[in-house]
Amino acid sequence: MRKYMLITLAVLMIAGCERQTKDREILAKINNYEITKQEFIEEFRQSAYGISDTEEAKKNFLESLINRKLVLQEAQREGLDKDKAFLKSIERFWEQSLLKVTLDKKSAEILKAAGENDKETEEAYEAWISGLRKKSDIKIDYTLLK
Repeated sequence: MRKYMLITLAVLMIAGCERQTKDREILAKINNYEITKQEFIEEFRQSAYGISDTEEAKKNFLESLINRKLVLQEAQREGLDKDKAFLKSIERFWEQSLLKVTLDKKSAEILKAAGENDKETEEAYEAWISGLRKKSDIKIDYTLLK
């Protein structure tokens, strides 16, 4: 009985590993970084190379992707990913991206509610901003602007 359980367990482990391997087919490995086939396909489709779905376009994109990863790895080795200017740049990008997503979402809501009326749209936006300000604790020292 014990032997039967061990064999069953071994078969299940092998089957599980095989499925996982198919899901994580490694297309390329650059030092310790792996690019799976699925990741490559997703990035390829979103790139300018994706316009031409040929083997040559895929090879060219892969070479470009490998070069990018090599440069990024070198930047990390040099500690540039911890540089204050870089981190500030990331913070600005994060804020801008989040702001855009939020404003796009709210704009869609306002346009849906107000229709094509620009005055109603502007009033709805101002009311939203006013509501945000009322719910917030804002302190300003205007003397520092001088």
